[in-house]
Amino acid sequence: MPKRILQGTVTSTANAQTVTVSVERRFKHPVLQKTIKKSKKYRAHDEDNSTQVGASVLIRECAPKSKTKRWEVMTPAMIEEQKAQHEELARMERERAEAKQAEAQGAE
Repeated sequence: MPKRILQGTVTSTANAQTVTVSVERRFKHPVLQKTIKKSKKYRAHDEDNSTQVGASVLIRECAPKSKTKRWEVMTPAMIEEQKAQHEELARMERERAEAKQAEAQGAE
Protein backbone atom coordinates (compact mmCIF):
# COMPACT_ATOMS: atom_id res chain seq x y z
CA MET A 1 0.00 0.00 0.00
CA PRO A 2 1.42 3.42 -0.90
CA LYS A 3 2.26 5.69 1.97
CA ARG A 4 0.33 8.92 2.19
CA ILE A 5 2.28 12.17 2.20
CA LEU A 6 0.81 15.35 3.69
CA GLN A 7 2.06 18.92 3.85
CA GLY A 8 1.53 20.98 6.97
CA THR A 9 2.92 23.51 9.41
CA VAL A 10 4.80 22.61 12.59
CA THR A 11 2.81 23.90 15.58
CA SER A 12 4.79 22.38 18.47
CA THR A 13 8.23 20.92 19.13
CA ALA A 14 7.84 20.52 22.90
CA ASN A 15 8.65 16.80 23.06
CA ALA A 16 11.89 15.03 22.18
CA GLN A 17 11.90 13.66 18.61
CA THR A 18 8.23 14.56 18.20
CA VAL A 19 6.58 17.44 16.39
CA THR A 20 2.94 18.36 16.06
CA VAL A 21 1.99 19.21 12.48
CA SER A 22 -1.24 20.96 11.56
CA VAL A 23 -2.55 19.92 8.13
CA GLU A 24 -5.25 22.05 6.52
CA ARG A 25 -7.67 20.84 3.87
CA ARG A 26 -10.29 22.71 1.88
CA PHE A 27 -13.52 21.34 0.47
CA LYS A 28 -16.87 22.53 -0.75
CA HIS A 29 -19.85 22.07 1.56
CA PRO A 30 -22.27 19.67 -0.16
CA VAL A 31 -25.38 21.78 0.48
CA LEU A 32 -24.16 25.36 0.91
CA GLN A 33 -21.50 25.14 -1.84
CA LYS A 34 -19.26 27.23 0.38
CA THR A 35 -15.52 26.52 0.64
CA ILE A 36 -14.67 25.29 4.12
CA LYS A 37 -11.25 24.97 5.76
CA LYS A 38 -10.64 22.18 8.24
CA SER A 39 -7.41 21.36 9.99
CA LYS A 40 -6.16 18.28 11.76
CA LYS A 41 -3.12 17.84 13.96
CA TYR A 42 -0.77 14.91 13.47
CA ARG A 43 2.09 13.89 15.75
CA ALA A 44 5.16 13.03 13.69
CA HIS A 45 8.57 11.56 14.46
CA ASP A 46 11.50 13.94 13.90
CA GLU A 47 14.69 11.92 14.39
CA ASP A 48 17.16 14.80 14.65
CA ASN A 49 14.85 17.55 16.03
CA SER A 50 15.69 19.73 13.03
CA THR A 51 12.32 21.45 12.50
CA GLN A 52 11.21 24.74 14.02
CA VAL A 53 7.74 25.99 14.92
CA GLY A 54 6.11 27.58 11.87
CA ALA A 55 8.14 25.58 9.34
CA SER A 56 6.35 23.96 6.42
CA VAL A 57 7.12 20.23 6.32
CA LEU A 58 6.13 17.06 4.52
CA ILE A 59 5.10 14.12 6.67
CA ARG A 60 4.66 10.55 5.53
CA GLU A 61 2.76 7.63 6.95
CA CYS A 62 4.87 4.99 8.68
CA ALA A 63 4.64 2.08 11.09
CA PRO A 64 3.60 3.14 14.60
CA LYS A 65 6.51 4.71 16.49
CA SER A 66 4.54 5.18 19.74
CA LYS A 67 0.97 5.30 21.01
CA THR A 68 0.18 8.47 19.04
CA LYS A 69 2.89 8.73 16.36
CA ARG A 70 2.05 7.19 12.99
CA TRP A 71 3.84 9.75 10.80
CA GLU A 72 7.44 10.81 10.23
CA VAL A 73 8.91 14.10 9.02
CA MET A 74 10.44 13.68 5.57
CA THR A 75 14.06 14.78 5.29
CA PRO A 76 15.42 16.27 2.04
CA ALA A 77 17.06 12.90 1.31
CA MET A 78 13.69 11.13 1.62
CA ILE A 79 12.08 13.69 -0.69
CA GLU A 80 14.79 13.19 -3.33
CA GLU A 81 14.40 9.41 -3.05
CA GLN A 82 10.64 9.76 -3.52
CA LYS A 83 11.13 11.94 -6.62
CA ALA A 84 13.62 9.45 -8.09
CA GLN A 85 11.19 6.57 -7.57
CA HIS A 86 8.39 8.57 -9.18
CA GLU A 87 10.55 9.44 -12.20
CA GLU A 88 11.63 5.79 -12.57
CA LEU A 89 8.00 4.63 -12.56
CA ALA A 90 7.06 7.28 -15.13
CA ARG A 91 9.96 6.20 -17.37
CA MET A 92 8.92 2.55 -17.13
CA GLU A 93 5.32 3.43 -18.01
CA ARG A 94 6.48 5.43 -21.05
CA GLU A 95 8.64 2.53 -22.24
CA ARG A 96 5.76 0.09 -21.76
CA ALA A 97 3.39 2.34 -23.73
CA GLU A 98 5.95 2.76 -26.54
CA ALA A 99 6.47 -1.01 -26.72
CA LYS A 100 2.71 -1.59 -26.92
CA GLN A 101 2.40 1.02 -29.66
CA ALA A 102 5.29 -0.50 -31.65
CA GLU A 103 3.75 -3.96 -31.25
CA ALA A 104 0.38 -2.69 -32.48
CA GLN A 105 2.00 -1.05 -35.53
CA GLY A 106 3.96 -4.24 -36.30
CA ALA A 107 0.76 -6.31 -36.22
CA GLU A 108 -0.92 -4.11 -38.83
